Amino acid sequence: MLIVQDIQNVPAAARGGALAIGNFDGVHLGHQSVIGEARLLARAMDAPSAVLTFDPHPRRFFRPDDRLFELTPAAAKQRQIAALGVDALFLLRFDANFAAIPAEEFVARIVLGALGARHIVVGYDFVFGKGRAGDADLLRRMGAEAGVGVTVVDAVRSGGGEIYSSTTIRGALREGRVRDAARLLGRMWEIEGEVLHGDERGRRIGFPTANVDPGQYVQPAFGVYAVRVGIPAGKGGEVEWHPGVVNIGRRPTFKDGDAGIAVEAHVFDYAGDLYGRMLRIALVDFIRPERKFDGLDAIRAQISEDCVTARAMLDGAPPAAAAGKAG
Repeated sequence: MLIVQDIQNVPAAARGGALAIGNFDGVHLGHQSVIGEARLLARAMDAPSAVLTFDPHPRRFFRPDDRLFELTPAAAKQRQIAALGVDALFLLRFDANFAAIPAEEFVARIVLGALGARHIVVGYDFVFGKGRAGDADLLRRMGAEAGVGVTVVDAVRSGGGEIYSSTTIRGALREGRVRDAARLLGRMWEIEGEVLHGDERGRRIGFPTANVDPGQYVQPAFGVYAVRVGIPAGKGGEVEWHPGVVNIGRRPTFKDGDAGIAVEAHVFDYAGDLYGRMLRIALVDFIRPERKFDGLDAIRAQISEDCVTARAMLDGAPPAAAAGKAG
């Protein structure tokens, strides 16, 4: 997949195809329907399939104090879109200059001009341009004037009638309903971050942990989860998946209420050095809420119990390939 960030120099191989446009935070099953439609159209036209999205997410630009909301930061989003088999990804910088572009100019200068789109695909609720003034009707009108097709994909619903949406998935994660989130995503939700040096308290009680940078992901319910941990295994982005448990929270036994969020993963039956490496932690199931303990012996006993619970949960969970899906 070509990744293009400079729309002044778009490779010929990426122009003139079917273009899916959206924020695509999470790349959930609804998003996959939009992108899949672009792929089908591109194949019928014998043209490239492409996705246009934005970095940072516009919400981060307009609401800078609302930091913890993203399901898939840029790197994770790129990986998931690549897994869908598109030919090109246009990753446009969303800043003050971009936010000031009127909707009509965005379509004429960027979508039709720089990218040369021959067919445009968006979701039913997509809006764009200065003041969010652009919508599907504007795309249809400008597309008709330019001889460019426009497809608007309706809301995709689960068997129970629930709309696949990033907002719904964030809500599920904040409540610890990671299985519900996985059902809407089409895969297990992941946190990806670098392993940082910690206080090695876990190692001293017999459960060494990798302290993973929590980044600016949406904040899931604090507590302990059964997980699969993806450890880099090659230069091509390959990972090896290992079972484990993770605690996400503020470590109330050791820290006061103002402590930052910690993501501490214990990888079962693994003794390698993880410092400085990027781990992918796929949340499989919620075990229990985070709580404060009276001392190290109580923590040790509870972690031992958590590990037994996690192994049982993971025995019935999809294999590692399904956890990452794009690994």
